Amino acid sequence: MVVDIHTEGLSKVFGTVQALTELNLDVSRGSIFGFLGPNGAGKTTTVRILAGLLRSTRGTATVCGYDVQSQSNEIKAVTGLLPETPGLYSKLSAVEFLEFIGALNNLSGDLLRRRIDRLLGILGLEGRQNDLLESYSSGMKQKVLVACTILHEPRLVFLDEPTSRLDPAATALVKELIHAMAKETDTTFFICTHMTDFAEDVCERIGILIEGELVSLGSPKEITDGVGVGNLEEAYLKIVGGEVDRERLLSWRD
Repeated sequence: MVVDIHTEGLSKVFGTVQALTELNLDVSRGSIFGFLGPNGAGKTTTVRILAGLLRSTRGTATVCGYDVQSQSNEIKAVTGLLPETPGLYSKLSAVEFLEFIGALNNLSGDLLRRRIDRLLGILGLEGRQNDLLESYSSGMKQKVLVACTILHEPRLVFLDEPTSRLDPAATALVKELIHAMAKETDTTFFICTHMTDFAEDVCERIGILIEGELVSLGSPKEITDGVGVGNLEEAYLKIVGGEVDRERLLSWRD
């Protein structure tokens, strides 16, 4: 088994805040891994370290065989990253923006144009490809961001809340695109999400992070069976302690 992500004791401290604690994790090539956890659990910090954007405080990690501390440029060249709050050049059209992203990844000419046309067609944007991005809805912008993340056919893709702005039909399309790339091109996916139904449908293995610590790891079935519930949402709420006390929901009115 080829491992695309390997961490040993990976930790990150911001001042007095322990954002990530002793993360030991392996993600095999061509697999779809999901990272779940509450806000502030350390998911985005982990992605930033693995993507070569943030230095860890302790521990080691390799991504696609490259060391995260000393070979961040090599990691950036073979990975794609869709952050939770990405930026777009609103005065460019979708085509112009993707041409710019392609140039940054050494793509040009007919190959780049074909990829742009086909991706925009697959994502349902072929009629708006020459409109400025400032005229796009949030969901349409998210589709463009998905396209630019995979445009250069990265070996590993980091996705942070990839479906947060998408409608159900677009979400289903992204699910199928992830499955197809993992199966047909051996692309590895590392996905941070709050959407337990999305994670359950897409991810082969899932890690649950609480206050920087990995507290659960396994397939969706292994995690749900381990806590004796019927689906991943129930398992997640049981593990993180987020069950709703319905009797208190309107107590603020007293």
